[in-house]
Amino acid sequence: MLLPPGTALHNPYNSETFLFDDAQERADLAGFRVRLGAGGSGAGNALLHVHPGADEHFRVIRGRLRVRMGDRDHPLAAGETLTVPRGTPHCFFNGHDDETEMAVSFTPGQRHLRFFIDVAYAAAHHPGWWKPDGGARLLPMALLLDAYPQELRLAGPPAWVQRALFAALAPVARARGYALPLPPDAASLRHA
Repeated sequence: MLLPPGTALHNPYNSETFLFDDAQERADLAGFRVRLGAGGSGAGNALLHVHPGADEHFRVIRGRLRVRMGDRDHPLAAGETLTVPRGTPHCFFNGHDDETEMAVSFTPGQRHLRFFIDVAYAAAHHPGWWKPDGGARLLPMALLLDAYPQELRLAGPPAWVQRALFAALAPVARARGYALPLPPDAASLRHA
């Protein structure tokens, strides 16, 4: 188990709380819950991104969610689901002025659980990794995306450009003292 059951990590920049009820790694499935406050969004203030090797599934537990796929919005209410096929540019937002809670899962699981633990832990414990508007700073983002190229990449720039850029910047990030809380090959969380 990567985290104690019931671990909650809050991203104050995006009004997003990650809820890890059962942080066990599985090759076939990765899942957790996300709670969005009013105005909350996912993925670096709703930055369009893709998951190259996995489908992402949203199930709204309560509230309303708006998932943008490409240039089209998909509103979801409690009890509704949506699957974002792998490789599809997307982001998501709270769809109303109250709290929304959803279950998020990925098939196959790949290392998505580790990736989102790293993102959530960094947001909760490393405020210097983020800009005042909630966007991630370049060096910690490069370190993260270099470590997890099959789990997430930015929509827009070609994959090969991103891989080359993040591979070049990741050593600079490490030299400047950035370290992932849960590296892709670690057995447990490093409280850096």
